[in-house]
Amino acid sequence: MPNALVVVESPAKAKTINKILGKDYVVMASMGHVRDLPQKDLGIDIDSGFLPRYQTIRGRGKLLQKLRSAAKSAGKLILATDPDREGEAIAWHVVQALKHGGEIERVMFNEITERAVNEAVANPSKIDLRKVDAQQARRVLDRLVGYKVSPLLWKTVHGGLSAGRVQSVALRMICEREAEIQAFEPQEYWTVDAMVKGEETDPFKSRLFAYKGEKPQIENQEQADEIVAQLQEAADSEAAYFIKKITKKEQRRNPAPPFITSTLQQEASRRLRFTARKTMMVAQQLYEGIEIGGETTGLITYMRTDSTRLADEAVASARTYITNRFGKNHLPKNPRVYRKGKASQDAHEAVRPTGIEHPPDSLKSYLTPDQAKLYKLVWDRFIACQMAPAVYDRTTIDFGAGNCELRATGSVLKFPGFTALYTEGTDDEQEEAEGLLPATLTEGERITLVELLPEQHFTKPPPRFSEPTLVKELESLEIGRPSTYAQIISTLQDKDYVNRDQGRFSPTDLGKTVSSILVKAFPDVFNVDFTAKMEGELDQVENGSYDWVKVVEDFYGPFSKDLDRAESSRKELKASLQEVTDKACEKCGEMMVIKWGRNGRFVACSGFPEGRNTLPLEEQDTPEVTGEKCEKCDSDMIIRTGRSGRFLACSAYPECKNTRPISLGVPCVRDGCEGHLVERNSRRGKTFYGCSNYPQCEFVAWDRPLNKECPMCEGPFLAEHTARKGDDSVRCLKCKHKVEQEASSEEEMHT
Repeated sequence: MPNALVVVESPAKAKTINKILGKDYVVMASMGHVRDLPQKDLGIDIDSGFLPRYQTIRGRGKLLQKLRSAAKSAGKLILATDPDREGEAIAWHVVQALKHGGEIERVMFNEITERAVNEAVANPSKIDLRKVDAQQARRVLDRLVGYKVSPLLWKTVHGGLSAGRVQSVALRMICEREAEIQAFEPQEYWTVDAMVKGEETDPFKSRLFAYKGEKPQIENQEQADEIVAQLQEAADSEAAYFIKKITKKEQRRNPAPPFITSTLQQEASRRLRFTARKTMMVAQQLYEGIEIGGETTGLITYMRTDSTRLADEAVASARTYITNRFGKNHLPKNPRVYRKGKASQDAHEAVRPTGIEHPPDSLKSYLTPDQAKLYKLVWDRFIACQMAPAVYDRTTIDFGAGNCELRATGSVLKFPGFTALYTEGTDDEQEEAEGLLPATLTEGERITLVELLPEQHFTKPPPRFSEPTLVKELESLEIGRPSTYAQIISTLQDKDYVNRDQGRFSPTDLGKTVSSILVKAFPDVFNVDFTAKMEGELDQVENGSYDWVKVVEDFYGPFSKDLDRAESSRKELKASLQEVTDKACEKCGEMMVIKWGRNGRFVACSGFPEGRNTLPLEEQDTPEVTGEKCEKCDSDMIIRTGRSGRFLACSAYPECKNTRPISLGVPCVRDGCEGHLVERNSRRGKTFYGCSNYPQCEFVAWDRPLNKECPMCEGPFLAEHTARKGDDSVRCLKCKHKVEQEASSEEEMHT
């Protein structure tokens, strides 16, 4: 008879632990939660202290019977679910569902390795009911919001919509950022650079950093021309340029801390282009175990964590590896210890490899490409966090020219330190790296002006959120938990609340409408500060200093008042969504209005219910005529917008129903293909460009192709590219050469 039944969440985890523990234990998967609130009703008794009414999840009945039978035969029940609130709640629900009368133990491990699992089984504990309460409070709060607010959206906008306690705050952030971008008014400013040289040096660049003793504020060309004239005059007079001060300073740059959940998601997005959901899925696979040489072992520690703490033995192994591979000069005198974040629960370690015996190169044949990429990212970050700092020599040269002062800066890597292995990605494009300034220059030396370079600029609005910047913002505002970010982002896209174009999120009309209603009706609930406060109170529940029912009561009081007020003003809310057009109904003369319906927005007679005339929204506007002719009836082809984006349609519809994709007038770049590139839309609504000969030719590009040759490789591969910080550029799809933009207008760019 086996010693015990060990219950874990997933089959993959069960398989790995079963191989570690052997035949003395039966290891079974609960398939996540076995009980939850009912799907068809609220499932919470508000009048009885918000008592949740749990029931067996549909499809789990037979599994529970097998678990009960195995637990009875084994005698002892061991709960080995994940070491977080969710895992604690799953363990508690398993106990409640099995009604096991024998011995019950709770074991936790931060990594699925033979050492960690056996050590955990040898040192069992009990279920932490404070964690269970914290998770239960979160579940009840989310259910109250979802089941109470979503029906309001159904009645006001259309069915199928959803509201979420944290999800809706994230949507509000995206909408408010978009409003800020739309309201932004660019401001002109100028910079003045000067190419200069010493008596025996090559030219180098400097920049005006003071004018008449103050920081320059150059707002227009007239001011720039005035300064340029003075700089030129100084160069031609006895007030020639001379070096006032040379400052040389050694700078040190320390490595980034090891990964936590949020930073792992951000870095995987920046460097690997993984979504948060994909990152967590692949990380789960690495955590639960990979078969290597006939043995299955977990390769990384638990990936849901907000702690940068590292085990002493892990740090010691990293220091040994660094010494052996990079040398002692790359190892700091003392191990690096990273500070605990103010919102960190510090329940377990940072995300790291489970051991240095599996370097990334040794595992390529055992891992999928995605697994290999993410494992290497975790490995490099962990090793680098214990390496010596990078050391730079930074030189600053200040020199005067009349009433102007210029500055040149240069920075050179003196010692690579941790950068020999890894450098952290950024959310914006890196500025051009600083180079080395001439070493022979001396203070007091005269400088010769080579060229003045005034340049016009315009201030830019804040960029739209990308996935990593949204995760970073949510984390900094303490909204939600890192383990929920992937689901939040996926829900916003699945519900068509946001579009994702070139890696950036923008709200759809539906998303703006939903956010507007929620903010109007529940200003205190879907609020950044309020949501962050709730997270803090849930942490206090876990710490044992706050009662979970009290948290829910404090929330439900103002929430229920807002809900009653919203229900009573539902007609006004719905009316506020209507947009009056400038067209009259052709049947009754009443003005036509834009409304929301179950299939989206449409145009309807304002005289409803007497006037029932309706039109598709796109017919409200004058269609855009392209100049192309229909190949079936010779009528004009016009641009229309459907569920899958823009397309060409015959203007003689409904008599002629001919449609085709929008052509860019660019030949396909594949050798031997005679097709042309057309505009298409993905299932998520993102525009891409593919060959008209699909599926025979499967060429696709996310950057908009242009009918221009690359000056570097002479191939027709140029395309418009939008960088992560929103700057447009033109670059070659084949050789990646960046081309200077010469076009003076958008129309010129596309002709």
